[in-house]
Amino acid sequence: MISFRTGRAAASDARAGRPPLTLEDGARVAVVGGGPAGSFFSYFLLNLAHLVDLDLKVDIFEPRPFTHCGPAGCNHCGGIVSESLVQLLAAEGVNLPLDAVQRGIDSYQLHMDVGQVRIETPLQEQRIAAVYRGNGPRSSEPRMLLGFDRFLQELACEHGATLRRRLVTGVEFSPSEARIACAEGDGGSYDFVAVAAGINTALAGQIAPPGTQPRRAQTLTTFICEFHLGSDVVDAYFGNSMHVFLIDLPRLEFAALIPKGEYVTMCMLGHDVDEALVNAFLNTPQVRECFPGGRVPDNVCHCFPRINVRQHPQPFGDRFVMIGDCGVTRLYKDGIGSSYRTAKAAALTAVLHGIGEENFRDYFAPTCRAITRDNAIGRAVFQGSHLFQRFRFTRRALLRMTTLEQQSKTSARRLSGILWDVFSGSAPYNDVMMRGCHPSFLAGLLGNLVAANLPKVGRSSATGSSQ
Repeated sequence: MISFRTGRAAASDARAGRPPLTLEDGARVAVVGGGPAGSFFSYFLLNLAHLVDLDLKVDIFEPRPFTHCGPAGCNHCGGIVSESLVQLLAAEGVNLPLDAVQRGIDSYQLHMDVGQVRIETPLQEQRIAAVYRGNGPRSSEPRMLLGFDRFLQELACEHGATLRRRLVTGVEFSPSEARIACAEGDGGSYDFVAVAAGINTALAGQIAPPGTQPRRAQTLTTFICEFHLGSDVVDAYFGNSMHVFLIDLPRLEFAALIPKGEYVTMCMLGHDVDEALVNAFLNTPQVRECFPGGRVPDNVCHCFPRINVRQHPQPFGDRFVMIGDCGVTRLYKDGIGSSYRTAKAAALTAVLHGIGEENFRDYFAPTCRAITRDNAIGRAVFQGSHLFQRFRFTRRALLRMTTLEQQSKTSARRLSGILWDVFSGSAPYNDVMMRGCHPSFLAGLLGNLVAANLPKVGRSSATGSSQ
């Protein structure tokens, strides 16, 4: 077996006055949660172990089969795979099969009270995938469609992981092992545990290093629902566009309608979304006009899942690491992409450096800090977007500038690109902020603020769809 233990990792263990914690031949690894983070981690861990001739036994604990319709197979997610993640997966040799994609998104339709504009993908390709995380909404026809989570689970199992259909209720740590407790009884002992249970489980707030109090990442409540319209209506009214809304409603950060087969998924993100905010949003003219006859149908299923908005205070320790949204994830966007990044960083640390707290502090924590720093910039980006949502004159400028960019074949699409990346999560918030501070962008925005609000001229010559 080839050893990749580094001097830095060994020094960390020496400072702690203990033998190094490493994965040895025959080590048992428990992965708690079989969503994207857990499956990505298992896939990367086993691939890396194979490269260094390390024999590991990896068990994925996941009670849901992701082959059932409705809540039994649901993973509380809008189901958008960003173009940046599609590219990363392709570089890993993982190609999303066509039968897992419900629709390829090639544009965004931006709706405001002053008008609407279609924003084409910058590369003129269908690179964003709308997927189901399970087997479709409640009341949908039973069918064996390939949900995204099941695809990743099968990928991990093809590379050697074992799927155990058991619900984990607790994990107890000792200096020599971690013991898994399940609803059905003892789950066995393991040398290392990767917690990928998500933020909407009780377990997410129960894991902690020995001698410390369990804590949970900070969360907000969101809303997701499914409308059954039929494929013909979805094609006619939504097409291959994700419909995004910039509406001045208190507590609302982002809202979108995502076409998927015979259904449309609605996602609302904000500060503790509740029924009052949902009803206020659904009753706006901009939302109603998206549906036949201007009437929003009853949804066939819905949920109010929580999302992670602050990193877990202690996402790792001796013999365990928390990955995916129970640890840290991107603010509001690309949670599946964050699962990929944290899972890969955790697997690299465990195989090449060790499974002690110091190992994860040295090699895993930098990935978490990078996401957290970018999220801080993301908060500033969303504060800026609030200005466009709040004032009618700024919404007019946004509509005019975006429309002119989309109509032009030669000019730089600066605002269109910023909006695309904010909506899709395809670029870091830092990159979005840098482009938003570019002098050419600011000059163009200022010019459109003036032109869009001149009497008659600004609102008629450049934006045929404005009101």
